Amino acid sequence: MVRDADATRARLLAAARAEFAAHGIAGARVDRIAAEAGSNKAQIYHYFTNKEGLFDAVFAGIVEEVLREAPLDPDDLPGYAVKLADGYERHPDILRLVTWQRLERGDQPPSEAAVAVTKRKVSQIAQTQREGRVSSRYPADVLLTAILHTAAMWASTSPEAASAGKPPSAAARRCYIAQVVTDLISDTPRS
Repeated sequence: MVRDADATRARLLAAARAEFAAHGIAGARVDRIAAEAGSNKAQIYHYFTNKEGLFDAVFAGIVEEVLREAPLDPDDLPGYAVKLADGYERHPDILRLVTWQRLERGDQPPSEAAVAVTKRKVSQIAQTQREGRVSSRYPADVLLTAILHTAAMWASTSPEAASAGKPPSAAARRCYIAQVVTDLISDTPRS
């Protein structure tokens, strides 16, 4: 019985992730999620209480996925940014879900799990700064934010901006991301 419950929950989360990425929280429909998962709406309410609880579970899953696929290495922040960028290319729904969360849940308290992870990353970067391994030109929280946005640079670029010039290859994008982060963490950025 537990196996069936776990499988049902996993199917509901996968269907919800696709539905929320496509339609946002307000536009998502629990009947479509249930149908896609081969389940019913009652199961959604049983496992997640409501649609917002289901979104929270999807969002927590994204946090775990990013942590697993791109763990922070404070001694290789350019590599960390490249891993994040690669993840955004493999899973374009991640940034869509983060955007929906910011737009539709921005007035809600942030995810405790995501805040804890972010604080831990800031603390790790601050430690490398105190030890002199990373420049202290920027506070650790500002540096992390800049790295996160650099990693998302191409994944979040508008079609208009992307078509303004010749898009760089995937390899070139990785090199640019690594170089920008290298400049951020250096005491003397290249000119």
